[in-house]
Amino acid sequence: MTFQELLAARQWKPIPNCPGRFVLSNPEPTLTPAQLAQVDYDPAEFRVAAAKDVILVLPLEGGGLITYRRADASYHHTLNTESGFQRKLAQLGINLD
Repeated sequence: MTFQELLAARQWKPIPNCPGRFVLSNPEPTLTPAQLAQVDYDPAEFRVAAAKDVILVLPLEGGGLITYRRADASYHHTLNTESGFQRKLAQLGINLD
């Protein structure tokens, strides 16, 4: 699934003061990133000092999905344009290379 397809498939709200970043509206708390993006592989998983939650990263054509897995095992999904994705990953100190 591409950024545009995922943007069209679900209801997303822009994140204030974060151009190119959106949060999923009314998510099912147990919906995983792979289920959301309809892929058959798991996202890359990171633990970083800049975030209290585990971060799951799933690159997509045209951007990417950054998901926060909370301590209660629920998920908070953000969909990002290419520039929003790169900017947020840099802010978190995550390098996918």
